[in-house]
Amino acid sequence: MSGRYFEDYPPGAVFATGTLTVSAEEIIEFARKYDPQPMHTDRAAAARGAFGGLIASGWHTGAMMMRLFADNFLSPEASVASPGLDELRWLKPVRPGDRLSLKVTVLEARPSRSRPGEGIVRSHVEVLNQHGEAVMSLKPISLIRRRPA
Repeated sequence: MSGRYFEDYPPGAVFATGTLTVSAEEIIEFARKYDPQPMHTDRAAAARGAFGGLIASGWHTGAMMMRLFADNFLSPEASVASPGLDELRWLKPVRPGDRLSLKVTVLEARPSRSRPGEGIVRSHVEVLNQHGEAVMSLKPISLIRRRPA
């Protein structure tokens, strides 16, 4: 979101995003490169497995979350970096054809003690499928520039 600075992330604010649809081809391509387990790479083996079909790697779900987060929550002018995240959970499998979106709730926003031109924003991110079910959740920490004077 262009033009958004630290001051635009008050605690309690909720942000929603557009959607991203995942295809079987993307699931397989990502998994072959980064998480080559049969439930992610082999349709027939996945159908016989515990999930009853092909599912996205949790790391692929995280990458899709990051795309939505960067496009809809972080501002290109003000986003600095992230020192990490807390409480990453994969809650439900992501399947071909699922449409993912985010609900981002700001938990905390405080000025940085060591960098006066920046603030620290802690948020709770829920990755939702087309049924509104949470498939992943996490609590990222974002360093955000303060609005120029």
